[in-house]
Amino acid sequence: MDLPEPANIRTVLDVIEAAYPMLRGTIRDHGTKRSRPFIRYFTCKEDLSFEPLETPLPTSVIDGTEPFLIVGAMAGG
Repeated sequence: MDLPEPANIRTVLDVIEAAYPMLRGTIRDHGTKRSRPFIRYFTCKEDLSFEPLETPLPTSVIDGTEPFLIVGAMAGG
């Protein structure tokens, strides 16, 4: 998947939601565009879940050698 500049978390989410419109509202809130609770972002063995959506992505993610993972966390008991 090609990412437009700037390559950051928000850009990845924009591209995913454009390609898969059925995911709109599941990863981010429709109105505020904030990440939903319990959605986590990981790349290069780092948790980016609490970083601003404008956080730049590592070069290895941009060039496709490392994945950018979006994970729905489990909660409960």
